[in-house]
Amino acid sequence: MAKVTYTLDDRTVDLLKRTAAQQRKAQSQVVREAIAEYAARVERLSDAERSRMLQVLATVRATAPSRPAAEVDEELRTLRAARRQGGRGTKTT
Repeated sequence: MAKVTYTLDDRTVDLLKRTAAQQRKAQSQVVREAIAEYAARVERLSDAERSRMLQVLATVRATAPSRPAAEVDEELRTLRAARRQGGRGTKTT
């Protein structure tokens, strides 16, 4: 475990001490848990981001396919066969 030093304002230090005392945990444990919770929350999409992605998905799904399904299936079979053989099936430059 690494030992680090940070400067915190008085109010934050007071909150940390009170929270640690209420939870009967070390202050360092409270800080670790708070950072983990914050990181998990930051990684989630915001409502605006979620709405935008759903709109993009709806637009893509509403677009008519440009090729017949049989043609796509054949291309996928070819790609899968090439991968099983360890390559693309064609040389790249």
